Amino acid sequence: MHTFLLISLIVLSVLIIATVLMQEPKSAGLSGAISGGAEQLFGKSKARGVELILHRVTLILSVLFFVVAILIAKF
Repeated sequence: MHTFLLISLIVLSVLIIATVLMQEPKSAGLSGAISGGAEQLFGKSKARGVELILHRVTLILSVLFFVVAILIAKF
C-alpha cells in the first residue's frame, strides 16, 4: 500500500509540474503585480478555453496530491 501511494505521489507531482508549465503566464512580473495584477487576483479576468481546462486539471491534481500525501503520512 505504501509503495503504491508513493508511486502515485510521484506521478501526481510530475503531472502537476507539466500542467503548470503548460499554462500561460498571468502577468508581466512585478510590474503586472503593481499595475494590473489585482484584477486577475480578484477574478475580473476569467480564464476561457484551454486555460480553463488547465486550471481545473491543476486544481484537481493538487487536491489529489495533498490527499495522497496525507494518506502516506497516516500509513
